[in-house]
Amino acid sequence: MPSPVKPKKALGQHFLTDMSVARRIADTISDCPDLPVVEVGPGTGVLTQFILADGRDLTVIELDSESVEYLRAGNLPGLLPERIVEADFLRLDLSELMGGRKFCLTGNYPYNISSQIFFKLLDNRDLIPECTGMLQREVAERICAGPGTKTRGILSVLLQVWYDTEYLFTVSENVFNPPPKVKSGVIRLRRNSVTDPGCDFARMRTVVKTTFGQRRKTIRNSAKSLLPPGVVFPADSPLGAMRPEQLSVEQFVQLTNLISDLRS
Repeated sequence: MPSPVKPKKALGQHFLTDMSVARRIADTISDCPDLPVVEVGPGTGVLTQFILADGRDLTVIELDSESVEYLRAGNLPGLLPERIVEADFLRLDLSELMGGRKFCLTGNYPYNISSQIFFKLLDNRDLIPECTGMLQREVAERICAGPGTKTRGILSVLLQVWYDTEYLFTVSENVFNPPPKVKSGVIRLRRNSVTDPGCDFARMRTVVKTTFGQRRKTIRNSAKSLLPPGVVFPADSPLGAMRPEQLSVEQFVQLTNLISDLRS
């Protein structure tokens, strides 16, 4: 069993010490058993060992040099040295990393970059049909939040265009070294069948970010900055009186198309 390595707090990493939780997380990678797996932030390999035990084709991405040294010392039988990548996941070209192959993404994601990891997932959605893992519970709940919930935000909408999101279970802060100040949540995202959201997705991203950036305002007011001077949001649109967290993905598609028409 992997022994602990003193973590570097600057990386925002908290190392999992409960083997039963690690086993449960490894079990979430279920939909694509024939695809390779990429694990972000393996640390000392607590989750890694269970993924390897399942016979998965595994590559790990780790930035902490002490953890990389530990992994390369052969402490995890079955983890090939060439599959241990010392790098910043956010800076990697994922298509180049995996030779253009699709893969499953998982990990005990560092809290301080977890949102950025999921924006990178969004940009690589055609490569990643399944993503699972553990992150700060607040972020996990936000990713899975549906319309009308206070936790719904930018990531909720943009990810749910392309993925079916599922909050699986909560993890106590007491099973980490060092213990974080918050609980964690384990989630699973499965790529849906959408190939065309029905609008310009780049513009939709702008609409979602702009409206959630002024989430206390109604759409009629927050959308003003997206419209040309002198153009007024239609008074008869039912979307105008709503706030961004109330809108479904389909309604954001409608809003994006409406704004596109008003700009043309």
